Amino acid sequence: MSELWARTALQTYRWVGAALFPLMGTYVAIRASRGKEDHSRRRERYGRSSVPRPEGPLVWIHAASVGETGAVSALIQRMRALGIEVILTTGTVTSANFARERLGPDLLHQYVPLDIKPAVSRFLDHWSPDLAIFAESEIWPMTILELGARRIPQVLINGRMSDRSFQRWQKRMALAESLFENLSHVAAQSDLDGERFRALGARPVTVTGNLKADVAMPPVDETELQRLSKAVGERPRWAAISTHDGEELVAARVHKALLKYRPGLLTIVVPRHPDRAAGLKKMFEERGLKVACRSAGDAITADTDVFLGDTIGEMGLYLRLTNIAFVGKSLTGKGGQNPLEPAMLGAAVLSGPNVSSFVEIYERLTEARGARIVTDEAMLAKMVHHLLSQPKVCDAMARAGARVVEEMGGALDRTWAALDPYIHPLRVEAALHGEAPDGERAQSLNGGFHGRRSPLGWK
Repeated sequence: MSELWARTALQTYRWVGAALFPLMGTYVAIRASRGKEDHSRRRERYGRSSVPRPEGPLVWIHAASVGETGAVSALIQRMRALGIEVILTTGTVTSANFARERLGPDLLHQYVPLDIKPAVSRFLDHWSPDLAIFAESEIWPMTILELGARRIPQVLINGRMSDRSFQRWQKRMALAESLFENLSHVAAQSDLDGERFRALGARPVTVTGNLKADVAMPPVDETELQRLSKAVGERPRWAAISTHDGEELVAARVHKALLKYRPGLLTIVVPRHPDRAAGLKKMFEERGLKVACRSAGDAITADTDVFLGDTIGEMGLYLRLTNIAFVGKSLTGKGGQNPLEPAMLGAAVLSGPNVSSFVEIYERLTEARGARIVTDEAMLAKMVHHLLSQPKVCDAMARAGARVVEEMGGALDRTWAALDPYIHPLRVEAALHGEAPDGERAQSLNGGFHGRRSPLGWK
């Protein structure tokens, strides 16, 4: 009975998607008008591409947003170094810009197709990937089923299963099993994540750690860093990074509360979504604060209150200007944001209590005293004041956080090992393809099968 229900639910999902497909143009257009879609590339959301598929083996990697894109960057670089082409899909404009800055303009990038059969089928018909890799918690029913129908191996890496998601899937166990059984492998972030994926029917599951702990130091333009550091001078400063709606107002109030104790205080605010910058600048100015916007090239002067980091790909710059970092989406938002970059760069980490998406990382940081959880605005102000007043305490927190990041390393190599059974045939095929005459494709690894599927894609 449960299997019948699952089949019915998936069939209904397919039908609803097909019915809504003609209306998706309006939906995407509205998102584009709000800056949430790239207007010039809207066709990609329907699986259409003007970019030809390259010859040779191809891996499809999907990373939803900036954090996931950063996490898979090193894997992409390893694959490309082996001659394996990668098509990276992301779901946001900011992640697309980040990917271009981090991985170069020659990387194949598309916006992920809508999880509707016509869009997914068109995308797969065009790109015909030999392997599909999804990062963290990207579970899209139609995409999974279409890949399964084409016998394309699909692997979930850096797998994460939040409390809320696990509870939802548990209520629909038959549906979960019918989807997760299509995954060839799950490489989970933690033991708890691994247990949850196994409980939902995924096999095999290995625990590889968090790829976000293995990312390289965020890059920085040294010339700009020196220029801005000179402009800031010895002023006391703190940063609120990856902030979400409401947390910038909190930062403004904390700044004003601390000014009486710390004259010359500079608050660095880096919103998670830079497209909100105009509204944020207005909000700060309405509260009597002078703002310097990074995107506009505004100078940081002695009377600047807020340095607004409204650019993409410069977190390494902002974090190197401070040694105290509040990580957002944790006071007014839900789930939190990744605290590893500020910890890696020597900042004492502060966060609100809503960190369900990064529980293991925050547990390790707080146990090592490399991070502190603040329950509200008043406690945030007190902690920033305390750390500004006690530089030795701030330095000790920063050192503890850096040690935790170092101890959490190794996820990249473990994930690469988990992917090796799927990557190795493509690596050999890429080498053979490179030696073949133009127009010919080495087929020795395909075992006589037609098309682009390797034996690993067949069950």
